[in-house]
Amino acid sequence: METTGCGTAIVTPFKADGGTNAIDETALRALVNWQIDAGIDFLVACGSTGEAATLDEDEWLHVIHIVVDAAAGRVPVWAGCTHNSTRTLLRQANLLRQVRGVDAILSANPYYNKPTQEGQYQHFLALARAVAPIPVVLYNVPGRTAANLEPATVVRLAESAPNIQAIKEASGKLTQITELIHSVPRGFKIFSGDDNLALASIGIGAHGLISVASNEAPAEVSRMVRAALRNDWVTAREIEKQFGRLFEANFWESNPAPVKTVLSLMGRTTDVVRLPLVSPSAATRARLERLAGELGLLKHAPIPEGYVGLF
Repeated sequence: METTGCGTAIVTPFKADGGTNAIDETALRALVNWQIDAGIDFLVACGSTGEAATLDEDEWLHVIHIVVDAAAGRVPVWAGCTHNSTRTLLRQANLLRQVRGVDAILSANPYYNKPTQEGQYQHFLALARAVAPIPVVLYNVPGRTAANLEPATVVRLAESAPNIQAIKEASGKLTQITELIHSVPRGFKIFSGDDNLALASIGIGAHGLISVASNEAPAEVSRMVRAALRNDWVTAREIEKQFGRLFEANFWESNPAPVKTVLSLMGRTTDVVRLPLVSPSAATRARLERLAGELGLLKHAPIPEGYVGLF
């Protein structure tokens, strides 16, 4: 896998009326174009920030088709594909095999079941074999799944399946990321899954970031990551100092409710999220609006051409 740098875990815009055709394709296409024009390195569709857990299967595939089509080969597109039933995961992965333009599949730990390391190993190995030669990116996010993918298991997977080529590491543990960097085979890529740990992770050898905040500030966050990767730490730290508050603010309430609120304030999509998620409280929304204004995110706030979802 050649991909490095900053990838946006892109939100899934919903129409305000929440009707049958709830995916706001116009807003999503506009977001993809803005992200690419701003210099993002790759896009991740239907991850946690994309509310994949509450998308119907048809919607999930539709969103991936839209992102791939809108990106039009300008940047790589990774498709989220996660399930706590290996059997269901393999069926859905087979659907992804039929989507031309998917450059990699991102799959998180099986949630709720709390599988052992051996269970996770067999789960991800089955996925890799089912989709080969499409690259698989592991996604370790124990805070959401209640299962941690340990470095030894990652190494075992990388050695067992040549198309398991990267990991999004969102354990929040720098010691674990360090162990991974020192253990994985040459060419295996490690991406921070936490905006606020991106520079620390790159500093010890990670290859980039899969970001929430780049939804709102793609040019700035991707510039921060690229600066760190070329060892321009003065620039990288200046950007982190400016936008570090946004990294935290996006998790004042459950992601992606805050980031969608900021994007709605920017005129780029509605702030609609799906139950069991709800929009941020009035107090949190006021704090987000104040912060977005201070960061200059509301200065330009263009309305996507043809978009009437908010107005």
